Amino acid sequence: MDRFHDRFPDCAPGMDTKADITADRRWRRRKMARPPGRDERAGFLPASTESPRVMLSVTRLVGERNGLRLWGPLDFAVHAGEILHLRGPNGCGKTTLLRTLAGLRPPLAGKVERGEQACSFLGHHDGWSEDLSARLNLELFAQLHGGDVAALAGQLVVPALLKELGVPDRAVRYLSAGQRRKLALARLRLTMHPLLLLDEPFDALDTHGCAWLTALAHAYQSGLAGAIVLTSHQALPADFPGCRVLDLAGSAAQRSTA
Repeated sequence: MDRFHDRFPDCAPGMDTKADITADRRWRRRKMARPPGRDERAGFLPASTESPRVMLSVTRLVGERNGLRLWGPLDFAVHAGEILHLRGPNGCGKTTLLRTLAGLRPPLAGKVERGEQACSFLGHHDGWSEDLSARLNLELFAQLHGGDVAALAGQLVVPALLKELGVPDRAVRYLSAGQRRKLALARLRLTMHPLLLLDEPFDALDTHGCAWLTALAHAYQSGLAGAIVLTSHQALPADFPGCRVLDLAGSAAQRSTA
């Protein structure tokens, strides 16, 4: 037996036949070939070494408005489960940066990479049909998106969502500023795009609306399901998830020569 284990040191004691050794080696090869995390019965669950995927990448990005260079060059990345808070005084270009990240305006220089990620942009203009009810507006929005979004709208999700947010089902022109903001937030829940770009999302919201948006942010962060980039002049709620801050104050204030 000692001679066997001198020749085959990787075999367990008690394997005294060539058949045992061959079977053991086959088992080892199958084990090593299995993808991590597949063999719960054997307890073969190694910790994942994968880092959160990059949702947004910015390289040497420069922004301008009316010939005035606002910020840049900027280099940063946003990963799944991360929230980036853009800060700075009025006129420093926070909205310009968000719109550039969304692909709604071109940068002066540099590039934005989002891969195939779908994103939702929440700005100051909601684009509702003023004479249609809140429910019809959301249902038309869902139908335009099609697919899973339209399917959700067809499952009576829209009335429940309006009730959850506290938005009455009447013509949008008769909604308050806060109710219109909540209606815009409802679109985020319908689409659940992995990347949210939110410009002053807490504007005009009451306590209930702030709590709803905070819960949505927690869901994005805790599940590593997506990422959020937002601006906010007011202090974020005390229970809002932790954020990384990008301060645009003084990043650039000169005339563009491009």
